[in-house]
Amino acid sequence: MRLIKNYLRFLAAVQLLPALESGEETLVGGQAVLEGVMMRSPHAWAIACRKPSGEVVTLSETLERPSEKHKWMAWPIVRGVMTLGYAMNLGYRALKFSANVAIEDIMQDDAAKANRKAEFVSATEIAGTASKSREKAASISGWLATVNIVISLAFFIFMYKYIPLLAATELKKMDPALGGRIIFNLIDGGIRLLLFLLFIWGVSLWKDIRRVYEYHGAEHKTVFAFENGDPLDTASVQKYSTFHPRCGTSFLMTVMLISIGFYMLVPFTTFWARFASRIVLLPIIAGVSYEIIRFAAKHRGSLFALMTAPGLWLQRITTKPPSNEQAQCAIVALDQAMSLEKERGGELVIA
Repeated sequence: MRLIKNYLRFLAAVQLLPALESGEETLVGGQAVLEGVMMRSPHAWAIACRKPSGEVVTLSETLERPSEKHKWMAWPIVRGVMTLGYAMNLGYRALKFSANVAIEDIMQDDAAKANRKAEFVSATEIAGTASKSREKAASISGWLATVNIVISLAFFIFMYKYIPLLAATELKKMDPALGGRIIFNLIDGGIRLLLFLLFIWGVSLWKDIRRVYEYHGAEHKTVFAFENGDPLDTASVQKYSTFHPRCGTSFLMTVMLISIGFYMLVPFTTFWARFASRIVLLPIIAGVSYEIIRFAAKHRGSLFALMTAPGLWLQRITTKPPSNEQAQCAIVALDQAMSLEKERGGELVIA
């Protein structure tokens, strides 16, 4: 049962991945994971996860910036699509690591209980059981990765593309007056936005996901402290807000809103043509949304900043005030990422 619960928690976190990940190649950012935080700088990333025992497990690695090797990846719009795809891939790796930590902990606990029932168990046998637990955890996480890639993609297309379009089409049949290009896409966009908000709010009622939202708040607070040059300690971090303009939640809200305008420009009237256009246009919409978020983060008094306001409001759900222990995870992750960044000689541009 504990493994099934952990799988469901991981599956929910995968669906939330775009809302938890801040994709920006030139700035410090991060992502909440299961019982931990991943932090990323331009040339390094690190993750810190806390076990039930209180032990903090960490991993840190260097990163290559794609735009430094391929200049075309730095072009406007294109850089948004490439950077977000890169960030999503890294975020998924971080989630897999946190799932491995959780599964290994569960299996080692189960193994310890089994060992306690045996009358004669050598230290070698116990160590061997722990090693097998780690191998099993890795294999389960790999299996989860394959399954969840398929499930997540299918869920996204079905929930946010197929259902809203189908509902708007059925409403048009009931009242032809709703078939105009503007009103039809307003209805389609409204349904899509409602489904998104219901999902974000619904999973927040789950205690385990609420803890992910708390780690999300810890990530934002720590990034704010770093950006303002404050010491990275819990007292300095905790004084900051959990709402950050470069959050993936703001990005998703921007995507939801501007997609309505994009779809109004599509001349197709048949269901499947409209459905196909929504999938084809997604990279362009994501790239434009990225540029808006990027500009708004650097020009917070601009008109574009107003477009990110709904995303900041939504962060009242996707971020929660963290405990000092949760904030410490974010601090450890950022410290390790920055240590590797300095070794690489990287320079950061602070918005």
